[in-house]
Amino acid sequence: MNWIEAAFLGLVQGLTEFLPISSSAHLRIVGSFLPNAADPGAAFTAITQLGTETAVIVFFWRDIVRILRAWFGSLRGKVSRDDPDARMGWLVILGSLPIIVLGLLFQDQIESVLRSLWIVATMLIVFGMILAVADAVGRQERELSQLTVKHGILYGLAQAMALIPGVSRSGGTITAGLLMGYTREAAARYSFLLAIPAVFGSGLYQLYKVVSKEGISGPFGLPETLLATVIAFVVGFIIIGWFLKFISTHSYRVFVWYRILLGLALYVLLGFNVISA
Repeated sequence: MNWIEAAFLGLVQGLTEFLPISSSAHLRIVGSFLPNAADPGAAFTAITQLGTETAVIVFFWRDIVRILRAWFGSLRGKVSRDDPDARMGWLVILGSLPIIVLGLLFQDQIESVLRSLWIVATMLIVFGMILAVADAVGRQERELSQLTVKHGILYGLAQAMALIPGVSRSGGTITAGLLMGYTREAAARYSFLLAIPAVFGSGLYQLYKVVSKEGISGPFGLPETLLATVIAFVVGFIIIGWFLKFISTHSYRVFVWYRILLGLALYVLLGFNVISA
């Protein structure tokens, strides 16, 4: 059963990572309904995110190679630091700093108390409402070529909020982008690029701890976790393309209502002790 449950959770991770509905919240919630009825754990979540983030690298491979080439060229003085791709490299690094610092400072809380389903439900509703406001009032005029240092930092702070399950990494950064006037597609693309250093840093760190030190906590061993990671990669790759096409012609309203209804359903289930927080 562990293999089947891990495969199912990998499917959930792939389906939800890039949508503004919080993949970590869904892994936490779905884990409560599986036969093991247990939190998959922060390590399982971080490692499976390596799969979906690898999907980002494959999907945006040409963009990433171009950005890296320009960024390294700017270090050697062969490319101007004002070059759009070189600037994007620096802004991704800058925007990654908040989540790295806050993730290290609050690691114990992130892996314990902040995984309470009461907190997850609250974050789903609150940040769903904030996303609704951002989608309604955002001017949606700016493109990624207009990204500034100030906006890069604000994007990074929004991404750091996703350390709390229920906020959503993509949801937080997309919301920030909309509020700053970026188009839906521009906000989503930068969200995907910005997540690469943070997710790989967290996932590889958790994988290192599992392999070399303490083993993996929770109901799944490393082999089952790796299976979930592979499934998350395949499903996530498909979802990226679909999501970018969807938001080019649709608002985020469907995701807002989904977040709110899921959060309210969690309140009911927790209140009647159907599941444990």
